[in-house]
Amino acid sequence: MRYLLTDTPFPHPSEASEEGLLAYGGDLSPQRLLTAYRLGIFPWYNPGEPILWWSPDPRMVLFPERFKVSKSLKRTLQKEVFTVTFNQHFSAVIENCAKIKREGQQGTWITKEMMDAFETLHSMGHAVSVEVWKENKLVGGLYGIDLPEKKVFCGESMFSLVSDASKVGFYFWAQHLQQKNYRLVDCQVYTEHLESLGAQEVDRAVFLTYLD
Repeated sequence: MRYLLTDTPFPHPSEASEEGLLAYGGDLSPQRLLTAYRLGIFPWYNPGEPILWWSPDPRMVLFPERFKVSKSLKRTLQKEVFTVTFNQHFSAVIENCAKIKREGQQGTWITKEMMDAFETLHSMGHAVSVEVWKENKLVGGLYGIDLPEKKVFCGESMFSLVSDASKVGFYFWAQHLQQKNYRLVDCQVYTEHLESLGAQEVDRAVFLTYLD
């Protein structure tokens, strides 16, 4: 595992540990973050830890055209109880993602430092958000890094304050990406929730071909 100074290049993802840990240190500058995502690397660490950089194998991805609409989600979509917008309230989305309690997790990896870094990327047009509204209240959403030159979207986090809110947001975002001919959504690591939406694991080497 390599220690990164501010100007140290990333090692190749194939050098990651069995758990996917590739390097530590460096910074969260826009240039560093964009370089990381374009190489299939992402930061993920807890408060008080150094910045940890990951490239797991296998990699969880979602092909937009394979988004799975369950019967219950289909009923929710038919009711049209939600309104979905893009890039209308990035700050509120990332703040809610940081605050939401998740099963099996204590605290959040979305630190103030991380939030500030993504806010900067958003102001530069590289980080995007999806907002889900019900009765003019923000009830769900997601955010991530957009790599239009790669036709890849790197999903970071989602939140829901009411049932199905984030699923609806992800559904409309997958539709949008499909219309833009995006090849995949990087979901990073396996969860049952992502699998239920149609995401699947692929070998890291296969995933990296989409970034070449």
